[in-house]
Amino acid sequence: MRDPTHPTRGPGGDLDPEDWGVFESAIETVLRASLEKMRTASEGRVWTPPPDGLKQRLVEPVPQAGLPMDALTQRLLELLPYGVGNTHPRFFGWVHGAGAPGNLLPEIVAAAMNANCGGRDHIAIYIERQVIEWCKSLFAFPDNSSGLIVSGTSIATIIAAKTARDAALSFASRAQGVGQAKLTGYVSAEAHSCLARAFDMIGLGTDALRTIPVTAAFEIDLQALTEQVRRDRDNGCTPFFVAGTAGTVNSGAIDDLVGLAALAKAENLWFHVDGAFGASAITSPDLAPRLRGIQRADSIAFDFHKWMHVNYAAGCVLIRDGGLHRNAFANRPDYLAANGEALAGGDPWPVDFGPDLSRGFNALKVWAHLLEHGTDKIGQSIAKNCQQATYLGERIAAHPDFELLAPVSLNVCCFRYHLADASDAEIDALNAKLVARVQMDGIAAPSTTRIKGHLAIRVNITNHRTRREDLDILLTALEGYGAGSA
Repeated sequence: MRDPTHPTRGPGGDLDPEDWGVFESAIETVLRASLEKMRTASEGRVWTPPPDGLKQRLVEPVPQAGLPMDALTQRLLELLPYGVGNTHPRFFGWVHGAGAPGNLLPEIVAAAMNANCGGRDHIAIYIERQVIEWCKSLFAFPDNSSGLIVSGTSIATIIAAKTARDAALSFASRAQGVGQAKLTGYVSAEAHSCLARAFDMIGLGTDALRTIPVTAAFEIDLQALTEQVRRDRDNGCTPFFVAGTAGTVNSGAIDDLVGLAALAKAENLWFHVDGAFGASAITSPDLAPRLRGIQRADSIAFDFHKWMHVNYAAGCVLIRDGGLHRNAFANRPDYLAANGEALAGGDPWPVDFGPDLSRGFNALKVWAHLLEHGTDKIGQSIAKNCQQATYLGERIAAHPDFELLAPVSLNVCCFRYHLADASDAEIDALNAKLVARVQMDGIAAPSTTRIKGHLAIRVNITNHRTRREDLDILLTALEGYGAGSA
């Protein structure tokens, strides 16, 4: 018997497939190709530049008539070989996660649901809340803390910095702006640029963010920080924010978070931790002690898509005082009224804790990834990467043609090919050439940075597929190319 309240529908909507069988076949073709791409992620070239012919085919007028499904499928499949290379075990440049095949499942479900996760009472909101509860537990945050799944640490940092700014100005800044307030914040010289961008975007300006020198271990100098805070107070400024880094991008150094927490409390500063990749080490019993003090932070920003290998993009911000967090963002217009009923219920909503009104269901892939693997397995993979970095550092230190430029603190090794009779400029040029060569030849993809003025070959290991032999392959290639260029 038919339910009159749920009548049977005829043909689908204007944008639904005309032939669901053809569409299902296309899905199966793309899925098989995607699975093969993931199954063979450790094989072949690391990075393959997109061919000119493919790039030229992308330059076309906006389509007015749609493609047949088989033609669209082929257009999609021809893109698969030309990613950045971060799924390959010898992708060592920048801090990119390798992703995991299991992410395909929640991504398909999320696409089918097409949920707007800005608010309302539906299952996606409860999934995100559970992920935040798991994160609070990992970092020993209190019950009244809050959090939000975001695209990455950059937006997480903006959310944290805005909350800190508004709290420092008793939230008058939400309506009046910062006015003449001379708020100042503090980061180390090794801090990520997203902190300066956050100060720019919340209206304080990058000059308000003081850069503090680092120690020989590339950690923020607490004595220099204390002196700068006092100078600023003497000059009529209002220090309000300090950021420690758990895993700097250049060397993987971890600031003294215990010391920063104590200083922040003594000076009445908001204590933020940039843990973009390093905070994930909390999942490893061997590495978690190095993050001691992070549980005292007022805010933490980190990524799931780096060392936890959730597919891009997925990050998180945690705020110790959930009331301050909500006060910094909540502002419901009438059509999003709080305390609603039925679908308008489920208060509080994610829109109360960040800038986005429309949000995808990114929490689903994080939730599914953690359910599939568990934090123990993720932590073991992270610890393995750190052991591999130590191994590489030991090989560099023992090699007559290489020079270690920074201590191996976590998972990053910075070194250079050294020529005894060459100038610094010549050595820099040679090492830049070596990095480009191994990238173009598809052997490996390290990056470069500068350590104390020297151009360094930077090897970051955040890949669960990497093995020691991958590091040996890199060094053998660099050694051969370097000897050929000497």
